[in-house]
Amino acid sequence: MNFFIADTHFGHAGIIHLCDRPFDSVDEMNYRMIEEWNKRVTWNDTVYIIGDLMYRCDDPHWILWHLNGKKRLILGNHDGSWLNKVDVAKHFLSVDSMLEFSDGKRGLTLCHYPLLSWKRDAKTYMIHGHIHNNTDADYWPLICKRDRLLNAGVEINGYAPVSFDELLENNQRWKETHTIQ
Repeated sequence: MNFFIADTHFGHAGIIHLCDRPFDSVDEMNYRMIEEWNKRVTWNDTVYIIGDLMYRCDDPHWILWHLNGKKRLILGNHDGSWLNKVDVAKHFLSVDSMLEFSDGKRGLTLCHYPLLSWKRDAKTYMIHGHIHNNTDADYWPLICKRDRLLNAGVEINGYAPVSFDELLENNQRWKETHTIQ
């Protein structure tokens, strides 16, 4: 099975307050997200990590060894700070800036940054991260109107990897509750 997740920010204490995450400490956040990840993902599943897996993480190798699944990383703006500390080939099937593929049912474009236009955007889906749960920026009304633009950020997807169907449902709910009139 394929799963999607973005903006976990393992190791980043400041993200708890910046995004109003329900954790008291960075250790609690790290352990709970690993636990939730592993409840859902088996070693046979593929997880598409759409950027910012870690930030200011003291031991990225330890985190990676504790996350189930075959991991494919789409680079985010914070991933350069830790990638040189791990053997990428041991932990990831691939590391890409952007990825376009079909999962057998639909076309997908994965990029850390939300794109308002992508190849075959009328027929395929664009899955992104980067904006977390931010609905205050000037781009939000545009994103909110796009049914095929899906945010894989942990804040709107229960702090765990989600299937495509869950991603679609979570985004529909998020957009409905945060629509700008």
